[in-house]
Amino acid sequence: MLAHTAALAPSLTVQGLSKSFGERRAVRDVSFDVARGELLAVIGPNGAGKTTLLSMLAGILEPDTGTVAQPDRTTARIGWVPQQTAVYGKLTVAQNLRLFAKLEKVADVDATVRRMLEQTGLEQRADDELGKLSGGNRQRVNIAVGLLADPPVLLLDEPSGALDPRQRERLWGFITALTDRGTAVIFCTHDIAEAERHAHRVLVLADGEALFNGTAAELKAVADADEGHDLEQAFVGFLRERGH
Repeated sequence: MLAHTAALAPSLTVQGLSKSFGERRAVRDVSFDVARGELLAVIGPNGAGKTTLLSMLAGILEPDTGTVAQPDRTTARIGWVPQQTAVYGKLTVAQNLRLFAKLEKVADVDATVRRMLEQTGLEQRADDELGKLSGGNRQRVNIAVGLLADPPVLLLDEPSGALDPRQRERLWGFITALTDRGTAVIFCTHDIAEAERHAHRVLVLADGEALFNGTAAELKAVADADEGHDLEQAFVGFLRERGH
């Protein structure tokens, strides 16, 4: 899959992105591309700047320097799914989707809601109150909200952090189906095994700097990991060698 996505034109190009909060530089001159249908994991220790980076990509935070560009100007939208769910527990699944579709000013609200219910596999839960759903189903609704405008790029901040193993498996099946249809997905995670299992490529951040951009296998090689070591062991060794 990586060879395929690497050959495609980028869905998103990030150049020299930086952000400071007072004296603290949260993100420092970060640059990367993500291709159509690619799944990019952003990994790093706490305080590395992962959420700040995604917030700038989403347009929620204004960068101090740098640019975020989408070559396809006709569909220049970025979907954003924060770590904390932004949906309403007292409304039904369909009511949540209808509300946010209206806020997104989609052309056909009813058709969009039907499409998202089908895409998320939640048609049978359309009239269920959101607060009574499982964590995995609530997260699928949260992601569906981010997809209402059919964005070519979707940003996910710790998408499976509060889910049990079965819920995580279903969620990643859903996310993988999105990339198979051509959506570029960028996600932050503390679960390095999850990044190794699902991502086509990993971007390593530490103290706001991008220290590595490549495949999990390439990171293991750079870290000179022993045979049989998993990505988490290689990742920890890689950061240690660089003083993090």
